[in-house]
Amino acid sequence: MMLSRMWRYALVSVGILTGAAVFAADSSAAGLLSPADGSTPPLVVQDQAVRVTVEDGYAITAVEQVFRNPHGKDFEAIYSFPVPKKAAVSGFTYWIDGKPVTGEVLAKKKARAVYEEEKKAGREAALTEQDSHKTFDISVTPVRAGKDVRVRLTYIQPAHIDTSIGRYVYPLEEGGVDDAKLAFWTANEKVEGRFSFDLQLRSSYPVAALRLPKHPQAVVTQVSDREWRVRMDNRSGKSIAPSPAVVDGNPDRDDKVIAVPTRPTHTIDEGEAVTPVRAAPRAATSSFRLDTDIVVYWRQADNLPGSVDLVAYRPDPDKPGTFMMVLTPGDDLKPIVEGKDWVFVLDKSGSMKRKFHTLTEGVARGVSKLRPVDRFRIVLFDQTASELTSGFLPATPENVKKAVALLDAVQPNRGTNLFDGLKLGLNFVDADRTTAILLVTDGVANVGETRKKAFLKLVRKADVRLFTFVMGNSANRTLLTGMTRASGGTSISISNSDDIVGAVLSATSKVTHQALHKVGIEISGVRTSDLTPERLGSLYRGEQLVVFGKYRGDGEAEVTLSGLISGTPTTYTTRFDFPRTADLNPEIERLWAFSAIEAQLQDIDDFGENSDRKQVVTELGVEYGLVTPYTSMVVVRDEVFAKHGIERRNQARRATETAAAKQRAQAPVRVTRVDTKAPMFKTTRPSYSGGSGGGGGSTGLLGLALLFAFSVAVYLSRRRDGDRE
Repeated sequence: MMLSRMWRYALVSVGILTGAAVFAADSSAAGLLSPADGSTPPLVVQDQAVRVTVEDGYAITAVEQVFRNPHGKDFEAIYSFPVPKKAAVSGFTYWIDGKPVTGEVLAKKKARAVYEEEKKAGREAALTEQDSHKTFDISVTPVRAGKDVRVRLTYIQPAHIDTSIGRYVYPLEEGGVDDAKLAFWTANEKVEGRFSFDLQLRSSYPVAALRLPKHPQAVVTQVSDREWRVRMDNRSGKSIAPSPAVVDGNPDRDDKVIAVPTRPTHTIDEGEAVTPVRAAPRAATSSFRLDTDIVVYWRQADNLPGSVDLVAYRPDPDKPGTFMMVLTPGDDLKPIVEGKDWVFVLDKSGSMKRKFHTLTEGVARGVSKLRPVDRFRIVLFDQTASELTSGFLPATPENVKKAVALLDAVQPNRGTNLFDGLKLGLNFVDADRTTAILLVTDGVANVGETRKKAFLKLVRKADVRLFTFVMGNSANRTLLTGMTRASGGTSISISNSDDIVGAVLSATSKVTHQALHKVGIEISGVRTSDLTPERLGSLYRGEQLVVFGKYRGDGEAEVTLSGLISGTPTTYTTRFDFPRTADLNPEIERLWAFSAIEAQLQDIDDFGENSDRKQVVTELGVEYGLVTPYTSMVVVRDEVFAKHGIERRNQARRATETAAAKQRAQAPVRVTRVDTKAPMFKTTRPSYSGGSGGGGGSTGLLGLALLFAFSVAVYLSRRRDGDRE
């Protein structure tokens, strides 16, 4: 059969846990760990203060915590914190004798050896390690009897825009899928004293509204159309924000905006505490549980142009600079409408037990949206895979009702044979009809075939385009995103605290429009090198393209974006200047290094570990002060650093970053767009007219999540010909 007549069928992988309020018991949270056998008395998370600054395309998060030991002997404290997506730990501070000491990054084994040596000697030390793809583990020793210790963790991550919507997540839900870890440890998930969360958003483009879907107690403040703030504090004793917390900049609305002075803007100094933990008597307060992610959305103003933004760091013109280039395409990808078949591959393993009834309701609502000319098929899997329907059924009301009745009788149990479920779902595709496959799972394969290589082979053999929606902070992102990348799709992480209505809008926008495939970027006129990511893949409606790199020289460069739209070559071009010097964004160096590290880790995951790849990750981690699977950040006394010959390079880097952050904070919000004289895109960027701050309707949270998945599946199944090229 000719390629143009062959079926293009696609896979959607969605890890669905639903709302934290419903299934909070199914997941553990960030917190202090103690052996589950009770051999060590639990310590206390006394205070936690979170301060976030979002500007220039990235977010800096500082988490300061005070641990208390209420017992009569010294203990070690171990705090487990979920790894945010694409986050790089850039700073770790431990107060020793009342003075803050900045951590240094070493190879993982060496850092552990230094920590254990100090621990054995009874001296103060702290260590941050990355536990696979799941958590950062922070170890502090000793927590003296009846005393407190204070630590601060700082991490940096991209904060990009999708269809004019920005999103920041402070992850607190651990996820609860690491059975071995849960069996060994028990976690104290409460902050007994003060919990505070402060976020400052400084945007190069006007922001029309800001929303926190799960935290109605948040106070949202609009300082200007480019600067917003969010504040939560369990010691405030009142909540003055609407529910859910949302402020809209539209003057026709009645949302309350609390005016605050625009200056001075406070930044975190390496030597100060985020919150004066003991400065004042404690107000009446309730404990705060670390089991619900804090998700913040912001919506840009309508009718903003497509654009190219450049943020660079080059303090010395005689040395290479580092840049982050963000391309936000205009809205010129055409809508697509096409009929199709649907295959539902549903996880009915034990981990889905409390979710399956709501899952069934969501499937019913989703199937009811299909047209009678569409067909559907349902595959179930736990330890084995089976088919609930007898082949494809027309999506008539009668057939939908029968299928839902069969689903209602299903009892989830046993393990998760994701491979066999996926394999069965890929069988029996009708060569004369477009087919989409929808996989609903928690993303953890623990029975049967679990090797990533086998999943990649299966996906590639089927010629699928895989989109993954990874929900839960402990889901196997490496497996799901690896399959996604291999198929040319895209991956989105979804929190239980996300605004699913917004997710529906985002997915619908992508699934109903063309995409730019085989994306390439060329830069001439200025010498560039070490561009990352090397493989750009596809660009879908509303997505930004973010490229990091090094550059030499300065002046005007020509930048060309190229790709295929429905098989037709398409290019976009602009010209702008790379700066001779730039000193306001030293964090760009860490972001570039972390992107390069991610590429190496992806190769390790795909092709296996070897000494060269491991060495590259280790060297980049040590040079740029980043915690990775092969590097850790250790804090000891100054004389111990000197004893081991440990260079204080991260301390110097942190000082540079802190000084730059203060300088940025004292200046007006910067405009980072560089293509105003020669616009790369001729149309405005995609957006949602009226925004996504509205209510959730009557479909229910998981029903909306599944409609979200359905919307994605529409896109996956849309092409018979050129768009796959």
